Amino acid sequence: MLTLFTGAFSLSFIASLGIIYLAHRYHLFIDPIDPGKPQNFHTTSTPRAGGIAVLLGLLLFASLPLGKTLLIPTLLAFGSGIFEDFHRSLSPRFRLFLQVAASISAILLLNSVVTYLGLGITLPYWLGVLFTVFAITGLMNAVNIIDGFNGLASGVVLLILVSFGIVSWQQYNRELFEVILITSGALLGFFVVNFPSGKLFLGDGGAYMLGFLAGILGIFLAAKYETVSPWYVLAVFIYPVWEVLFSIIRKVCLGRSPFEPDSYHLHMLVYRHITKSNPRTSVFIVSLLIPFLTLSTLFPNKSNTNMAVAVTFIILYIFLYRYLYQKEQHPG
Repeated sequence: MLTLFTGAFSLSFIASLGIIYLAHRYHLFIDPIDPGKPQNFHTTSTPRAGGIAVLLGLLLFASLPLGKTLLIPTLLAFGSGIFEDFHRSLSPRFRLFLQVAASISAILLLNSVVTYLGLGITLPYWLGVLFTVFAITGLMNAVNIIDGFNGLASGVVLLILVSFGIVSWQQYNRELFEVILITSGALLGFFVVNFPSGKLFLGDGGAYMLGFLAGILGIFLAAKYETVSPWYVLAVFIYPVWEVLFSIIRKVCLGRSPFEPDSYHLHMLVYRHITKSNPRTSVFIVSLLIPFLTLSTLFPNKSNTNMAVAVTFIILYIFLYRYLYQKEQHPG
């Protein structure tokens, strides 16, 4: 099993170095400095094709039956964002089509549909399919939204994968554990060149792909094992999920389009008013998440506990956000 992890890490790390070299030499998929973009916090032009490096590490999926099943859906998820990294936009409809196709193909191939929501609530199968597709596509976009600072999205997903790895080991599912090992190794190979120095960015292709993989792995656990509560999966994902929901609510209340980018996400406020540093912002938020993920990992079978974890995080998030937003509106 260690060979799978080190192999995925090595492929991804070497590919990351190669992409950095080629990107600067031939000016490929470079994200230029643009002060007019709300999400732009880097000070040097940087390639945003780290997802390609992660994908190359994931090729070791081919060594496992479960991994082979995930290859095509993973490519679809990656394809929904990689064109953005080449500065060739897909229409929002076609991007969503690829994300839905990735989600549907994965849940059908893995036969992983969440119908039991815990607390005695069971969905009809067809509604479970719709719910599962919605959850995975939502997570793909959620991870993309938190991809704003060096090591933030990749660090959060690494924590989630560690949690899923522990729970899959407890369920004696060796093959799922090995898939998680490969995913973790491939992501870590990118992470070490992204954090703290930001030599390479994940890009939309990488962010959508990681959101998809983390989402389908969580769905697989919740669908296959009655001892894994779907509320555990939600609690583990609560930061990116709530970031999306809160952003939508906030913009709608201000009379703005929820799809319009702005500079008022939590990680941006933390950067401006607490850390004033790109990598320290990621450390701050990831450190904030660790106690919540630890508690959920200790009690993956407890719906009530994980509901409490999720609600507590949301309350803490709102208090922190209000404090930072007030500082934004009334500096000094």
